Amino acid sequence: MSHKRVTASDGVSLAVHESGDPAAPTVLAVHGYPDDHTVWDGVVAELADRFHVVSYDVRGAGESTAPASRAGYRLDQLAADLAAVAAAVSPRRPVHLLAHDWGSIQAWHAVTGGALDGGVASFTSISGPDLDHAGAWFRSRLRRPTPRRLRELFTQLAASGYIGFFQLPGLPELAWRSGLLPRAMSLLTRGDAGLRRPATSDAVRGLGLYRENMLSHLTRPRPARAEVPVQVLAPTRDPFVTAPLQSDLAGWVPEPRVRRIPGGHWLPRSHPGVVARCVTELVEHVEGGGEPAPALRRARERAAARDRHGGSLVVITGAGSGIGRATALAFADRGARVVVADRDEPSAVDTCRQVAGRGAGVGIPYRVDVADAEAMAGFAKWVLAEHGVPDVVVNNAGIGMAGPFAETTLDEWRRIIDVNLWGVIHGCRVFGAPMVAHGEGGRIVNIASAAAYLPSRALPAYSTTKSAVLMLSECLRGELAEHGIGVVAVCPGFVHTNITATTRFVGTDDTEQDRRQRATYAAYGRRNYTPERAAREIVRAVERNTALAPVTPEARLGLALSRLTPAVLRAAARREINL
Repeated sequence: MSHKRVTASDGVSLAVHESGDPAAPTVLAVHGYPDDHTVWDGVVAELADRFHVVSYDVRGAGESTAPASRAGYRLDQLAADLAAVAAAVSPRRPVHLLAHDWGSIQAWHAVTGGALDGGVASFTSISGPDLDHAGAWFRSRLRRPTPRRLRELFTQLAASGYIGFFQLPGLPELAWRSGLLPRAMSLLTRGDAGLRRPATSDAVRGLGLYRENMLSHLTRPRPARAEVPVQVLAPTRDPFVTAPLQSDLAGWVPEPRVRRIPGGHWLPRSHPGVVARCVTELVEHVEGGGEPAPALRRARERAAARDRHGGSLVVITGAGSGIGRATALAFADRGARVVVADRDEPSAVDTCRQVAGRGAGVGIPYRVDVADAEAMAGFAKWVLAEHGVPDVVVNNAGIGMAGPFAETTLDEWRRIIDVNLWGVIHGCRVFGAPMVAHGEGGRIVNIASAAAYLPSRALPAYSTTKSAVLMLSECLRGELAEHGIGVVAVCPGFVHTNITATTRFVGTDDTEQDRRQRATYAAYGRRNYTPERAAREIVRAVERNTALAPVTPEARLGLALSRLTPAVLRAAARREINL
């Protein structure tokens, strides 16, 4: 790392820190309040082997000097500082801006206000909206109110309450010097690994940022367009800047890219690898042209989508028929790109034809046997290479089996365990680890059954595998929650699907097997709870991140009874049911 000083137009001396090859594209990182350049240390370490990475202490922070008056913190001056640093560290080629919090606010002002005309190749913004865009955003919620827009408005107003406090004379300074404000921040951002206690002098001086800029820009906004490639990394657990305020860029940015990252406000410190990857994907796309990385492409699609799942990648096993097919169509109808996997390739292709016929999402067929560990590993490798890391994985493939325990052969046990349990384990393994490393959260959906909590002498093998799937899901949910990945166990009851016509009845000859399959299929048909209704419940469970989602009324009743009166269910399990 090398160091230099850049003198601002009003004489303030800015401390600048450089890493990496100066001949490489320059990534210029701007920190927020009340931080200094060290907030980027982890990101710099990740990027310096590819790029020329520059960070600097903004005026009044770290090793930089402070302005003579509070007016020196106005956005026009901050934008001029940014332009001066960019010219000093990359005089012959545009820089790629990376900014957080107030660094992002001033970067937006520089990009939209002309201070960096022609000098910016791309801009990655984290937890810091353009103040004029924010002012327009608040007004739009009031002028065109809907329940969702009003909820977003009041949520952001509650999060922004500290801004009003910072306008008061004397009290914010006292709160910083007494240690009350650092303690309050720790409580408010509990669990945010990136929070560091700032230097008190930096925090006190930086109050000028709020007092010189907030009210004028929020109450009299003059929003302008940013004519450069922009991506927004919006932390989902940011207590100060909500994701809707950061990501609603329609009209202000050409082809914005939005990524919601599971994390708190100090994303550069808590998730440096994720930030570095996102920046690398944008910089390499801008510098090299060509097709963007799959995640970057989906970030653009997601920002432009009208549907909730627009731009999402959904992987579904057993999607050639039944609940899997209906779920694929449901996600596709909401704008998702769906990888339709099934052991029966013609069925998967047919599902994709139906997706195409509805004109919303995209279906991609793939043949795979979920019981084959090597095949599932190859499937995941193909998905990751061709389409990127999934947002949603639905482990749906399964088979049915009924009959007494004593008549169930070892081969029959192996087969149902291989498909119903190992198939889910394989799906969670091959996609779960990449989703964790990707750092953008997601959902893993495991299709269990109401039989997981309803004991029956008629279904010992089937119920055992589904109970294992349910417990696996509960354990994984606890493990993956910190990564923003929700694990959803779906427990259908009697759903009219083809599985009932292919259920194996142990200890029977071919004639009896055929008779029971036909009878069971007919009974489920009379019940007529369709796969489409089940798919709607699955999509809703994904959106709500429901831990356990019983599907069908009998599944809900059975779940309630399993918790309130398990002895009744154990007694019912002794009764013989003719299937």
